[in-house]
Amino acid sequence: MAQVSAHAEAAYPEECCGVLVGTPRRGGGPARVVRVVEAQNVAPGERRRRYSIAPELLFAVHREVRGTEHDVVGYYHSHPGRPAEPSPYDLEHALPGASYLIVGLVAGSVAEIRCFRLGTDGKAFVEESWTK
Repeated sequence: MAQVSAHAEAAYPEECCGVLVGTPRRGGGPARVVRVVEAQNVAPGERRRRYSIAPELLFAVHREVRGTEHDVVGYYHSHPGRPAEPSPYDLEHALPGASYLIVGLVAGSVAEIRCFRLGTDGKAFVEESWTK
């Protein structure tokens, strides 16, 4: 959480983003994050309200974990000046099975961190519990 929080504050007032690597959820249990891969926000245009991770980085991380006990378990990004709640844009781009850690920032400082995943209907997020 310290690395994600520091990345979010350093990227302010733009959104930060990155990949969460760990052990996938099994039997309904939570995923366990073992590594955070920071990414540059390559979203075209308004990076204060949008984020995008370069496909090359995503492919590299997926290739790196292939054949290991780890996998890409989710992604993180920040919401500068907004609550840590998924936006309609987040919903449009969400992948089934992935966790989405969202960092809400107020005046450049982390105010809250929440985690979500796409519900089984694919139409809304459900909040996940998590621990530091």
